[in-house]
Amino acid sequence: MIRIDTLIADQQVLFRDGLKLQFRNFPELFLDVVDELSESDALIESMERLKPTLLILDLNLLKEDGIEILPRILKSSPATKTIVLTSYSNHKYVKEAMKSGADAYLLKSHSIEDLKQAIFDVMDEKTYLGSGLHITPPNNYDANSERTSKFEDRFMIRRRLTKREQEILKLITQAKNNKEIASELFISDQTVGVHRKNIMRKLGVRNTVNLIKFTFENQLV
Repeated sequence: MIRIDTLIADQQVLFRDGLKLQFRNFPELFLDVVDELSESDALIESMERLKPTLLILDLNLLKEDGIEILPRILKSSPATKTIVLTSYSNHKYVKEAMKSGADAYLLKSHSIEDLKQAIFDVMDEKTYLGSGLHITPPNNYDANSERTSKFEDRFMIRRRLTKREQEILKLITQAKNNKEIASELFISDQTVGVHRKNIMRKLGVRNTVNLIKFTFENQLV
């Protein structure tokens, strides 16, 4: 039996508990869960300290998302094999995660046997992509399906913004004006104004008050 020090990063406590119970049904593997957590800062610290053999990662974490922090956590623990286990099937997320260093990507709707196979494959230096997933647009892909939906969660909303837009949004919530933001980021206040308009357009709000309210309600910063 192979012992694999495993770290689980997922916001849902019940899901983490269920996953650990399922691990008991893996007779060929001993998955020893050395830590479990729900937010990015704790994940970075735990990866640096424990350097686990395997990381099972959801993309929707508190603070920064899984795609954002993957390069950093793998830099601190390059030998760790990473399986993204999430609810997001969009090919863009799959491609970004794999480019950022993930060894496998599958959905929570896949079977436990799929997860077991993914573990075997990544431990054997292979990559694994769950059935039905793509890293390029599938033949039946409809770009219109990506239009803003009331069912979008924090992860999906944040992925609409560029890194620079996320930086500016954070400063906007600190009640800083365009000139102050421009000075802090070493860009022109006109550029800040363009970013501000793009942020409001992408988030579907019409003024700064509603932008700040929307940001805090959805925990975007």
